[in-house]
Amino acid sequence: MDDSSSAFDSATARSPHDPRKAEFETNKLKKRLRRQVGEAIGDFALIEAGDRVMVCLSGGKDSYALLDVLLSLRDRAPLPFEIVAVNLDQKQPGFPADVLPRYLASRNVPFRIVEQDTYSVVKRVIPEGRTMCSLCSRLRRGALYRVAGELGATKIALGHHRDDLLATFFLNLFFGGKLKTMPPKLVSDDGRHVVIRPLAYVRERDLVRYAQAMQFPLIPCTLCGSQETLQRKQVSAMLHTWEKQFPGRIESIFNALSNVVATHLMDRRLHDFAAVRATGEPDADGDLAFDVDLAFEDAAPILAEAPVALHRT
Repeated sequence: MDDSSSAFDSATARSPHDPRKAEFETNKLKKRLRRQVGEAIGDFALIEAGDRVMVCLSGGKDSYALLDVLLSLRDRAPLPFEIVAVNLDQKQPGFPADVLPRYLASRNVPFRIVEQDTYSVVKRVIPEGRTMCSLCSRLRRGALYRVAGELGATKIALGHHRDDLLATFFLNLFFGGKLKTMPPKLVSDDGRHVVIRPLAYVRERDLVRYAQAMQFPLIPCTLCGSQETLQRKQVSAMLHTWEKQFPGRIESIFNALSNVVATHLMDRRLHDFAAVRATGEPDADGDLAFDVDLAFEDAAPILAEAPVALHRT
């Protein structure tokens, strides 16, 4: 091969439209998602040998990616588990009822489509302009719990990702007065099921890229997806602004969810303050109020440069 051909090949490899480069980037993304989901499964014991995992498939990018990654991990897992996909057809006008069955059949995934007209109930009960998510969620949850029991599912897998967990944390902080988020694993509110979130470590922006690369047949939601004034959307916008203005802040906040120091909060259910006594022994978690925290001090000049931006967010 002559030099001109080599130069052409090199230029082609660097081209953003080069299919080889696109394939390379997609494979890297696939590996990252599998690794992150695998880590979440291992860290929180999300899936165990013999589990029958019911993957709730809405038609959105998150649940498609969840199903796809779990299928990939199942084929490589050292322990056996089953996957069954479930979609709740809420009878939204214009819903393409043939899309999900066709996709699932092409992937050889056992599935059930549950038809329940929650759309009409929500539109009838909730006044125009009010948030529909709460009622819609309750109706959807009840239907999915029932189906999980009928299918003998031992785990219910939902497609909430890292950004969802962070947004929920701030929603509870700002509007609920609680330090709380959606955990990767929790017993359902009726006490009969275990709900898991294998995408807990995955960023939404990676899921957007993955859905585009995999060309999932996405189905938009005309209920929650059409409500631009939702507090969750406002909080998500705040987090995206922080991500751009203060690189590393979101990563630090997310890490904090796994690094709770109960003695330095104020919940008397988590710490017996009445029993606190001086022992005369050094305590690594003891009070440092008289010390200067260098990490905070180093951050102060950065924060001082953008007081207006902070106020806006």
